[in-house]
Amino acid sequence: MPKSHALLPLLEAIVNGIQAIDALPDGIDRRGRIDVRVHRDGQEQLDLGPAGPGRSPMRPIVGFTVTDDGVGFTPQNMSSFETLDSDFKSDLGCRGVGRLLWLKAFDRVSVHSAYEDEEGELRGRQFKFSVEREVEHDGEADGFARPGTLVSLDGFKKSFQQHAPKGVDAIARDVFEHCIWYFLRPGGAPFVTISDGEESVSLADVMDEFVASAMSSSRIHVKGQAFDMLNLRLKATARNSVPRLFWCAASRVVIEENLSGKVSGLHGRLTDAASGQFVYACYLTSDFLDERVRSDRTAFDISDRIPGQPLVDDLSLDDIREAVLDEVGAILRGPLESAREQGKQRIHDFVTKRAPRYRPVLAKFEERGITLDPSVKDQDLELQLHRHLQKIESEALVEGQEIFAEAGAEPAEDYAERLAAYLSTVSEINQSDLAAYVSRRRTVLDLLGRLIRADKDGKYSREDAIHSLIVPMRTDSNELSSDGSNLWIIDERLAFHDYLASDKTLKSMPVTGSESTKEPDILATRLIDSPVLAAEGQRLPLASIVVVEIKRPMRKDATEDKNPIQQCLDYVKRIRAGGVLTASGRPIPPTQDSPAFCYIIADLTDKMIERCEISNLRPTHDGLGYFGFNDTAKAYIEVMSFDGLINSATERNRAFFDKLGLPSS
Repeated sequence: MPKSHALLPLLEAIVNGIQAIDALPDGIDRRGRIDVRVHRDGQEQLDLGPAGPGRSPMRPIVGFTVTDDGVGFTPQNMSSFETLDSDFKSDLGCRGVGRLLWLKAFDRVSVHSAYEDEEGELRGRQFKFSVEREVEHDGEADGFARPGTLVSLDGFKKSFQQHAPKGVDAIARDVFEHCIWYFLRPGGAPFVTISDGEESVSLADVMDEFVASAMSSSRIHVKGQAFDMLNLRLKATARNSVPRLFWCAASRVVIEENLSGKVSGLHGRLTDAASGQFVYACYLTSDFLDERVRSDRTAFDISDRIPGQPLVDDLSLDDIREAVLDEVGAILRGPLESAREQGKQRIHDFVTKRAPRYRPVLAKFEERGITLDPSVKDQDLELQLHRHLQKIESEALVEGQEIFAEAGAEPAEDYAERLAAYLSTVSEINQSDLAAYVSRRRTVLDLLGRLIRADKDGKYSREDAIHSLIVPMRTDSNELSSDGSNLWIIDERLAFHDYLASDKTLKSMPVTGSESTKEPDILATRLIDSPVLAAEGQRLPLASIVVVEIKRPMRKDATEDKNPIQQCLDYVKRIRAGGVLTASGRPIPPTQDSPAFCYIIADLTDKMIERCEISNLRPTHDGLGYFGFNDTAKAYIEVMSFDGLINSATERNRAFFDKLGLPSS
């Protein structure tokens, strides 16, 4: 018995009680009653101080008592109990081994019962049941005013105890779902209550909370076998959140299967005019299933279909499942159509507003009939769309290999059509990749926009947060992947560098030859294709130098010794003075004329504006920056405010954003 079925012995005892009540003679005008008592460990818990918030942990369950007012242990029932493979209740789907499960999960069992003999006299009996001593009769039971039975399951084995639900409410739900057929059949089930002395739950209340509307039934035939489907519209709750198929045998649930996504549009909650919101559940019964359920009632002796080897004659679980799903699609036609439309709209809205990369392949999703739960969270929706896109890509790869393998041979009649379809799919996938890249740029600019704004306390982000967004700190070219930085925000040309260092000392950079421990925020060198400004006769292209300094938003300490413009020029001077190498270690001819570009990213405070004017820089046309050329240092200087930086990057990418329908601001 699997540990996941730890309550199965208790369920068997309850079913026995229901069957004992069903066996009462005709004419007795009562539904019968079953009381289940949960026994918890009585050992006092160690006092570890005041408990934290929430419910205190429940004590472990050590046993159960099941009491019914059925026919009791009559001589026939007692004889059957003492027969290992009894067929006494085979007409009820019983295999005669259910009581053996008691001893799988419990150390000992005791039974007290009363029954009426042939003369109508009340008789009692009691006995113990264990692995070591089997059945031990212990005289006659007394204290009964009418027939009935009390079964005590004691010594819950720890390996099963740890896997069993502990709360009364959870146990009641498991009992109800296992025995639901008895509650839904004509005439209903006995009154069943489950309690632990502190909490009590009636299964009649569970029934009212469980079922939303009157049940309907349908019958399907699969390879000559009949199957009955009991179709329920369950009330949509946190527990009833997914559609399910319950495979039943002998009026018990054997297998529970999640149907989410197995019928187009069937995911979570559905809606129709009659029931409002509901969750679908199907209880499947059949003589075929009764005959093939395993003795422990945890599975069926029915084969699954083997891929590539269809079972022509034998009936498989897949055959039954396919027929059930077809019937479900017909039964829920209206609600499913509405759910599919909602799912399509949910995908469309998400792709339009949040994930434009999937727009080029949206038609492919619809062609495949892909539908998703309209209530799915954005992050889960993104994951599902990504999985579908990966599947399309892998299928396109296989199709491409097959098509190109045929290129040298006599092509098939549909070769041209298949080739065109393949090229169309590849084009859509490439467009999706480009859309993802552009969408990522929009997200990066949005994040940068949030970083430069003050928080609720009026504080601004530190410069290292902005620095890390543009390029990771304390890294260089050897540690950065091609898409590991966002230097395009400053200048697209920075992507084409020979060497780049972020927040590293000049001494640690192979291109400087400097002993200085000063750390420019970002430094890059680039080899020029032609020897611009190089001395005559030198063949190696000259490196250009780019230095970027980033200051904290709205920083107001651009004093004499912290002038970022002068800092950049000092870095350029130190680099030119060193024995400069390329990133690959080749020497660059010494010269003081290396082209230099200095970018300072800082808000235009009064002090920063003063420094720009002293450095003879000109304001940009939008007033969000300054620029100019320093003749002495032979360096181009550009000071950009954070707003100007974002505006410039957005303008350069505006055409891409507009094409994807992304906002430009």
